[in-house]
Amino acid sequence: MESVRFKNRTWDVAADLRFPDGFDKTKKYPVIICAHPISSCKEQTAGNIYAQRLTELGYVTLAFDASHQGESGGEPRYLEDPATRVEDFRCAVDYVVTLDYVDADRIGLVGVCGGGGYAANATMTDHRIKALATVVGANYGRLVREGGLAALEAIGQQRTAEARGADPVLTTYIPSSSEEREQAGITDIDIVQAVDYYRTPRAQSPGSPNKLRLSGLEAAFGFDAYHLADKLLTQPLQIIVGSVPGAFGSYRDGFELFDKARSENKDIFVVEGASHYDLYDQPFAVDQAFTKLEPFFKENL
Repeated sequence: MESVRFKNRTWDVAADLRFPDGFDKTKKYPVIICAHPISSCKEQTAGNIYAQRLTELGYVTLAFDASHQGESGGEPRYLEDPATRVEDFRCAVDYVVTLDYVDADRIGLVGVCGGGGYAANATMTDHRIKALATVVGANYGRLVREGGLAALEAIGQQRTAEARGADPVLTTYIPSSSEEREQAGITDIDIVQAVDYYRTPRAQSPGSPNKLRLSGLEAAFGFDAYHLADKLLTQPLQIIVGSVPGAFGSYRDGFELFDKARSENKDIFVVEGASHYDLYDQPFAVDQAFTKLEPFFKENL
């Protein structure tokens, strides 16, 4: 594995390149770019699970930290901006096509959770991307809208305060501990398992600090990851969801994307008995996902 940097506008995006066994830099390889969930980082499911497994199948892989987050640059920090997240993919493609050992006609994407929604959006307009797979892909705009439009008032007030010199407010994506979640009376399976994944040794990482800049949330309310998929998303598409639904809505988002996508070559696979977070790192679920991912990329890259 090699740590690398590529540009998005004026800042560096941090990424990990992985190379398959027997890698020979004089040869050409297909490459798969792997995108992490919202609030995540490249050291978690996107890199250490999906990129690693794909590398073992013979692909060069690139897992990157979103701009404004993790080890990547970009100010302000802890910003979750959909347009920038989508642009990260285009910049990642710009980077890999400069590598002599990458076959520029064999570029694929894998996006997990919110990274899947962003990956779908990027694929619509970047036809250098030849194949797209989403794993519990979620439409972040849909998710924040369902949280209630009243939040826009508070966000606007905070932007005004910051424009007048106030310090930014950092909120959290999820409760900071199981105790905090229990005190709040939250029992939804996605939140319960998110806390277990992000806030315990299971996957806790410095690049994923559970911090979100409140005043940057406005853009997400107006974002629809799957807008125009019926017209623009034409590449081969593999969607993977778990059968156990939760608050993040990846099960229904998966079927929405499947129904909308213009792709003639498309498939949706439901991993029975798997929740959203089981497909992050639990072997029984990830192994089933790869029964689809392996032949999908072999056929289409």
